[in-house]
Order: sequence, then C-alpha cells, then structure tokens
Amino acid sequence: MRIIKVDAIPSTNDFVKQYYTGNSSFEPVCVSARFQTKGKGQRGGFWKVTKGKNLTFSLLYPKIKVTANQHFLLSAVVSLAVINVLQKFDIPKLSVKWPNDIMSGNFKICGILIENILKQADIAASIIGIGLNVNQDDFGDLKQASSLKLQTGNDFDLDEILNAILEELSVRLNALSEGKKSLVLEEYAALMFKKGVVSAFQYPNGDYFNGIIRGVTTKGLLNVEIEDAVFKTFDLKEVKLMY
Repeated sequence: MRIIKVDAIPSTNDFVKQYYTGNSSFEPVCVSARFQTKGKGQRGGFWKVTKGKNLTFSLLYPKIKVTANQHFLLSAVVSLAVINVLQKFDIPKLSVKWPNDIMSGNFKICGILIENILKQADIAASIIGIGLNVNQDDFGDLKQASSLKLQTGNDFDLDEILNAILEELSVRLNALSEGKKSLVLEEYAALMFKKGVVSAFQYPNGDYFNGIIRGVTTKGLLNVEIEDAVFKTFDLKEVKLMY
C-alpha cells in the first residue's frame, strides 16, 4: 500500500480522489494529514482536530466485493477493523454508534466517512476517511468528544496506530465475501452503542421518541423497537440517535 503523508490540506477524502484514474485495479493509496482544515463528517459536519495530535487519513481502495445496494457492509467492516485495533491498545468500552462512529463509553473517539465511486451497480472504488482522536486532550465545547489519551491516560504513537489500522483494513476487506456477509452484520450488531436499552431518538423536524435498538438490516437500516413487538427501520437521514 502506498502511504502519502502531508502537513495540512482541506480534506484527505478530496485529496485522495485524484489518484483514481477510472481503473478498478490499482494499489490502495492512503493519504494521512497532520491537519485538515475542512475535514468531512456525517450529515455535512466537520471533523475538528488539533494539529499533529490525531490521525486524519483517507484510503482509496479498489473494487470491494459488494454491490452498491450492499454498501453498508463496507461501513460495518471498516468500523469493526478500527474497533479490533483499538482493543489491542486496551481502549475501554468500545462500541459503534450507528452507522459508524466509534465510541469509548459514552464518548466519541472516531468518525468514519465512506464515499463510493460507482460504475453501474458496482462499487468501482471506495474512499474510506477516518478521523481518530488520539493524543488531543481538550475539545472545548464538544462535551461528547474524547480521545485515546483521555480514555486511558496514555500517549500513543500515531504511526503505530495508523499502520495497525491499515493492516487490519486490508485483511478484512480482502476477506469480505458472500459467505461472510452475515457474520459481519452479526459482529457489528453485537458491538452497537446502546443496543437493547431504551434510548432517545430525534426526527429531522425536531420531534423526539423513545425506542430500543435491536440491530440493523442487511442494507444498514437501523432496526428500532418503538413499542412492544412493534419495529420500525430508519435510514441515516430519517433519525438521529441521541447520546
């Protein structure tokens, strides 16, 4: 895998796109930045970091063995890869907040943004963006944000974690096949944040309701029990899980 390190750029996701030439067969490329001025997040948000304290990187990966309507499997695999690596560094109480925020306890420590390049019904290439709070110890007014250092009291080597995540991603993405897709979803569901407990959700219009997360569908829709034995599924833009 080719790894490119830069000092400061607007977005690693945007930067790495230039290495896609239309061919689905190429060596994966990773761009890692010490600082992003306009790092992207879910729902149009931005990823705010202190320069040189965290990992902000994007991976341009060739064709994944899933179709466009199965894109959530890619998101699940990436989330599981990050969690598996962080477990090896003894980060406590890890879970994934649907669809792909990585949590330590009740605090968000990592955000993931995936953009797929499509050719008809196939994913020709994927851009996997990861922002991981590592050694930052002050997040200002972001009360739900934390870092590996705040959660453990230890400083971490950024390159060591980056290399571990890239290696784990390569292994899991190469192993993704038809027979393992159900196992991926089962593993993901087992690690879901607030699964099985009454939680608050918010509709786009601002209204709230309570429900219990029971898992996800094969397309990545959130499966919520809103009354006894009454279930409803939600897409990303249809509901927001509150902390």
